Amino acid sequence: MGKLRFNVSMSLDGYIAGPNQSLENPLGEGGENLHDWVIKLKFFREMHGDRGGGETGTNDDVLRENFENLGATIMGRNMFGGGPGPWGNWEWKGWWGDNPPFHTPVFVLTHHPREPLVMQGGTTFFFVTDGIESALKQARDAAGGKDVALGGGASVAQQYVAAGLMDEMELHVVPILLGGGERLFDNLAGSDVRVEPVRVVETPEVTHLKYRVVKS
Repeated sequence: MGKLRFNVSMSLDGYIAGPNQSLENPLGEGGENLHDWVIKLKFFREMHGDRGGGETGTNDDVLRENFENLGATIMGRNMFGGGPGPWGNWEWKGWWGDNPPFHTPVFVLTHHPREPLVMQGGTTFFFVTDGIESALKQARDAAGGKDVALGGGASVAQQYVAAGLMDEMELHVVPILLGGGERLFDNLAGSDVRVEPVRVVETPEVTHLKYRVVKS
C-alpha cells in the first residue's frame, strides 16, 4: 500500500496562506510569495506544459522527488476552488485550466455532490462527500499501489494528521513572515502526533524539512 504524502510551502511563522483569502486572491495577502521559489523551476514549468527552460539544481531536484511515484491526489474544496456551498450551474473546473498538472485521479473533499469532471492529460476530479477516510480509500484504490499526495489546504491536512492517516510531510519553509492567515498546525491539541526527521535540505530561497509520521 502506498504512502499518504503531504508537501507544502510554509512561512517562517507557520502559515501556508496569508490573511483575507478570497476567490480573487485564494492564497491571501502575501500568500503568493510562498511560491516564488517554485514557479521558476524547470520541473514546475514542465508540469504546466512549458518545456522552455527553468532553473535546475537542488530545489528542482526536491520538487521533482515530491511528485515521483504518485498515483492519485486528495485535496479540499477550498484548494479546488469555486466558492462554498452547492456547485450550482456555474461549472467551475479548478484553477489549472483544461490540462491540470496532476495527470492522475484527484479526489476533492466536499459537502456537496457533483459528477466526476474529466479533464485533459489524465486528470479526473472526483467529488467525495463521505469524509476523509473514504477519500483516502478511493485514492489508494485508484493509485494502484503508488503513493497518494495530499494537496491541502490546512484544514484537510490537520484532519488527516489528527486521524493518524498521514505517513510523510515535507515542509518547504520560506524565510518570510505573513503575520496571519491559515496556519498549518492549528487544531491538533490532544491528537498525540509524533514525527521523526528524515532530512533537511537548505538553499538560500527555502529550507526543505522532511518528516515521517510515527504511527502509534
